[in-house]
Amino acid sequence: MKKILVPMVFTFSIISCQKFATSLVPDQASAFEKYFESNVLNQNFIVTLAMNNGTDITGNYSGYQFMMLKTDYYHGPVRVTKNGTTYSGTWSCNEDYSKLIITLPSAPPEFIFLTREWRFTSKIIPELDFAPWGTTDPVVLHILRQ
Repeated sequence: MKKILVPMVFTFSIISCQKFATSLVPDQASAFEKYFESNVLNQNFIVTLAMNNGTDITGNYSGYQFMMLKTDYYHGPVRVTKNGTTYSGTWSCNEDYSKLIITLPSAPPEFIFLTREWRFTSKIIPELDFAPWGTTDPVVLHILRQ
C-alpha cells in the first residue's frame, strides 16, 4: 500500500505547486501590463540619445515625437510626427516587457536605425533606455516621455 500512496502524494504535491505557480503569473503579468499601459502606451516620447557604433546620431531625431498606441498589451501601431507630417509603423513586446520590436518605414532614412529588436536596459519613467536585443553592438537609444 505504501508504494501506491507515496507516488500519489508526490504527484498531488507537484500538481499543487504547478497550480500555485501558475496562479501567480497572471498577477505578475497584470502588473507589467498596468505599468506599460499607464507609463508607455499612448504617451509622447522624444529621442534624447541615439548612439550608433560610437557615433552620436541624436540630432537625426530632433523634432520627432513617437507614440506607441495600444491594440492590446503586446502590440500596436507606432505614430511618429514631425512638423505636421505623420509616419506609421508597428511595435510589439514579449510577455515580460524586456524586448521591444519597432518597425518603421524606411523613408525617412533615419528610421532604419530605430527599426530593430531592442532590449530594455532601464524603465525608469520618464526615460526608457534600450540596447539591441541579442547583441553587444555599441548601439544605444534613450527616449523621454513628454
